[in-house]
Amino acid sequence: MNKKLSKEAYGGISGKDYIPYITDKSKSGGNVAVLIIGLVLAIVFAASTTYSGMKAGLTVAAGIPGSIIGSAFVGAFARQKGILGKNLIQGMSSGGESVASGMIFVFPAVILIGSQISFFEGMAVGVGGVLFGIGCASLVHNYLIIEEHGKLMYPESMAISETLVASDTGGDSIKYMGIGFGIGGVLTVLTGSFLNLTNNVITFIGSKFYKWKFSVEVNPLLLGIGFIVGLEVSLTMFAGSILSSFGIAPLIGYFTDLAADGVTVWNNSSMALNQMDVNAISSSYVKYIGAGMMLCGGMIGAIKLIPTIIASVKETMNAKASASNGDDGSSIQILILFGGIVVGFIAAFLISGNITMAIVGAIISLLLSLLFVIVAGRLTGTIGTSNLPVSGMTIASLVIVTLIFVSMGWTSQEDNKSLLLFGTFIVVAISMAGGYSQSQKVTYIIGGNKNEMQRYFAIASIVGVVTVVGTILLLADQLKVVGDSAQFALPQANLMSTLTSGIMSGKLPWVMIIVGVFMAIVFYFLKLPIMTVAIGFYLPIATTSIILIGALIRVLVEKMAKSDNEKEVKVSNGISLSSGLVAGGSIIGLIGIILQVTGVINVGAPTGFAAGNGMAILLLVVLVVLTTLPIISSKVKHNE
Repeated sequence: MNKKLSKEAYGGISGKDYIPYITDKSKSGGNVAVLIIGLVLAIVFAASTTYSGMKAGLTVAAGIPGSIIGSAFVGAFARQKGILGKNLIQGMSSGGESVASGMIFVFPAVILIGSQISFFEGMAVGVGGVLFGIGCASLVHNYLIIEEHGKLMYPESMAISETLVASDTGGDSIKYMGIGFGIGGVLTVLTGSFLNLTNNVITFIGSKFYKWKFSVEVNPLLLGIGFIVGLEVSLTMFAGSILSSFGIAPLIGYFTDLAADGVTVWNNSSMALNQMDVNAISSSYVKYIGAGMMLCGGMIGAIKLIPTIIASVKETMNAKASASNGDDGSSIQILILFGGIVVGFIAAFLISGNITMAIVGAIISLLLSLLFVIVAGRLTGTIGTSNLPVSGMTIASLVIVTLIFVSMGWTSQEDNKSLLLFGTFIVVAISMAGGYSQSQKVTYIIGGNKNEMQRYFAIASIVGVVTVVGTILLLADQLKVVGDSAQFALPQANLMSTLTSGIMSGKLPWVMIIVGVFMAIVFYFLKLPIMTVAIGFYLPIATTSIILIGALIRVLVEKMAKSDNEKEVKVSNGISLSSGLVAGGSIIGLIGIILQVTGVINVGAPTGFAAGNGMAILLLVVLVVLTTLPIISSKVKHNE
């Protein structure tokens, strides 16, 4: 066995000639202990990603944290399985997270349009998307993973592989993740997500003359996300919020004040236009500009993918003949996957009672999923799953399916529900293809068995579907809340519900949508990341401001490092701690909501000093200090 990854792991030789880290092909990484550990982490990452993704519109890839936690648990409960067991666990963690990263984009939109949805319907489309995504990605495994070795770099796969082979990484990383989980958990218990003992939102609202609002949500989960994604993404999102809160909202507010008495808001006849406050302006007008921006950004992203789509399909077809060697039974597994997916997928839509819709929708969704799954697998090899343009591919797919539905005369709310379920299938398949390809690349580099990874990844992903659907249905009442009291921003799901409902009913504020489209075109000409700006524009500034604070902490840590090696180590520890903040904040927050919903705890409102800005500012200082000090004071080992 090598002591570290060889340089050939990054390319320079044919993929067929690469010698993996583990050369003994008879070794297996799986057993009951590994399966149980992997399933637990799949559930944790699925629930955590669902909660944090619906709250912030951003998700954190689970491969690296899964490999870190898996290393610790394998060392404690399955030491004999070693690095191959750790690899399966990171893949299973990624499976749970990938399901959540896909489903939260569209599935909650069914609730947002006012429809009822059952657990069975969610399971049918979720499991269908999982199996179809894995099955399609398996078809191009040899081409993407082996034949393109060194050409498709799979950056996150290589980072996971390096983490797995670094024997002393697990201890420090686990320690800092534990610190972060503790900080995130304790602060979440004190706030509205759990006991609501203290206010955690700093808020300043402008005068009637200039209607603006600035706020900061003191949330460890969001701060951790900011540290992980870094300054560029955080600052770009915050810029979108600044434009929304201090540019567009006050401008609209100026003109609404000039409206005559008796003129009402377009979507609320009980509210006078000249009486709108900044929150009403944002929800009734500004958010639709943001929706137009995201729509245009998604379409531009999809158009830019056309060369990649053509190249991927062409190269995949050319590679088909050489991709059939040495698959020891995987073809049968793929047939089973395809059989299961077709049955489950069509059954889900027969619930609507419209056979024609089921057949048309199934065919369209399968074709779009197949197309974008191939693209997702290839793009994962270039930019990783964290940067996979799932939004663009999903928006493009939904627009196509919606237009077909409208042309067929299917425009009722129940038809819209079915449409969104088709969209859920598509987005899950796309997301799964990215996570699966990434995990299989790690397996190839480490020397694991690809069929074993396929089985464990599929099992974990199905368990992830159960977790995600259950979590979303549990939070259904909270997801319907809008305005200042809303706990979940749901930017992508809100866009999907607005888009499909508006096209089907013809009741979209098209002026706002078109303004957003042209703003996005301007951003494109300026070479700005449209979707990042648009999500910031759509999200409350309370969310993007705390994300920016997390990114600024990372900048401080980098500036205080005395060498590149010290900076690398401290940033790595910071990412581990931030992963703990995300996990602690989301898991404890979810537990708090479960206890509230079931009546185990009765939550009141904070009073006195605890209810004001002063307490929230104090809480922010405590969070920043508790997060920054452990990272800055972490030591660099001389033997690293």
